[in-house]
Amino acid sequence: METATAAPQRGPSVPRSVDLVVIGGGSAGIVAAKTAAGFGTKVVLVERDRTGGDCLWTGCVPSKALLAAASVAAAMRRGQAFGIDASNVTVDFSRVMSHVQGAIETIAPVDSPDTLRTANVDVVSGTARFTGPRSLALGTHTITFGQAVIATGAAPAVPKLPGLDQVDYLTSETVWGLTELPPRLTVLGGGSVGCELAQAFARLGSAVTIVEAAESLLPSEDRDAAALVTQSLIDDGVDVLTRTTAESVTGQALVLADGRRLEFDSLLIAVGRKPRTTSIGLEVAGVTVDPRGFVTVDDHLRTTNPRIWAAGDLTGHPQFTHTAGMHGSIAATNAILGLRRTVDRTGTPRVTFTDPEIAVAGIDTEAARRIPGLRVHTLGHEHVDRAVAERETTGFTRLVVDGKHRIVGATVVGPRAGETIGEMVLAVKQGLRTRDLAGTTHPYPTYNDAPWNASIADVRSQLARPIVSGTITTLARVRRMWQRRLTN
Repeated sequence: METATAAPQRGPSVPRSVDLVVIGGGSAGIVAAKTAAGFGTKVVLVERDRTGGDCLWTGCVPSKALLAAASVAAAMRRGQAFGIDASNVTVDFSRVMSHVQGAIETIAPVDSPDTLRTANVDVVSGTARFTGPRSLALGTHTITFGQAVIATGAAPAVPKLPGLDQVDYLTSETVWGLTELPPRLTVLGGGSVGCELAQAFARLGSAVTIVEAAESLLPSEDRDAAALVTQSLIDDGVDVLTRTTAESVTGQALVLADGRRLEFDSLLIAVGRKPRTTSIGLEVAGVTVDPRGFVTVDDHLRTTNPRIWAAGDLTGHPQFTHTAGMHGSIAATNAILGLRRTVDRTGTPRVTFTDPEIAVAGIDTEAARRIPGLRVHTLGHEHVDRAVAERETTGFTRLVVDGKHRIVGATVVGPRAGETIGEMVLAVKQGLRTRDLAGTTHPYPTYNDAPWNASIADVRSQLARPIVSGTITTLARVRRMWQRRLTN
């Protein structure tokens, strides 16, 4: 993650020449550097802010810590359903943010420069800029390299709204600097980040309005899944405005295209992310980018400069930490060992950590409806005993199955969907059939009963087909006749 200008700091020293230089110390860069160092390669990692990247400091870790606090508040308010009166909930926002910071501080040492140096990675703090196809500058220092991996990540995109530059708006990077709970929070953008933060702040006590230009929140997800999350947000007190476009910002108000004004105390911009590919000299290095600014890579993550590779959010591939980590491993292995490992997106999962969670692996159900030969099996969670016991039945599991009954996709909506989807990723990746899943013993009662029971339902539908059921009936009849003959 390259965000601030700083003079290079010597690790013990800034080397003049290295086998591999990695630019960016987020998930992709850290994995790339450690992987290469593990091969006995001389590696230097350049990071001009702090190692750990967006996931640690402004993304995955703080957002999940905030959501955990918000879920406790929500659970206490709904205690009446379980015979527990805890309706008088007070929130100390400063302590909530201390909890968030504590989660970051606990995990940070894993990605620290000292830990990286222990793994034989030379970490240098500074601003890197390519000066040629095989060289880059760090302040007054020049490093030549055999190979390079660019892993500078992405940053929150900010729309060109008149008047926006006149307010101290928030993004997913800056929201963690809040010290007081905003009484009125407007969220511009109804994707995963917008929905997660909108729900968290609403549960903690903010009056939240979320504005989304598309027809629904989470427009990339299963329509029924998006509808359940939308209703959950509404139940939490969020004012949801879809098919609504922002036109400008005037004072402390977001002005909509229809003339309405949304007064706010804080405005959170969550309309997507853009790659950090400017100001690092890519054109001098012979590395091309597409019209959106993403680095052009082939299936092996090689850029248009054969000595330079790219990994993570700046490639235009799905912007997930787990994708970035896999990219780092592939790019470093290909760069150092000369292999041709390819990026395999089969089954790549994504999770929206709202309540309920939405988790997807492989082909999602919206895409499946447009592909001939694919079928979708749905199991409502009112049939999942663990969900019934916990009063969390407003969810479902959908399996996408091909003509050979292989599981090619899955969508899970409900508590712990992000954990449940792991088994589905394996099923999609390995080409497992529903009978493989149905024939595997699962612990009871768990939320994983849902994909298991959906698989069982598909197997039973196969057995109910006339030819199959007829064969089974005949075999059973022959078996009975044989047993009678033996007893006689």
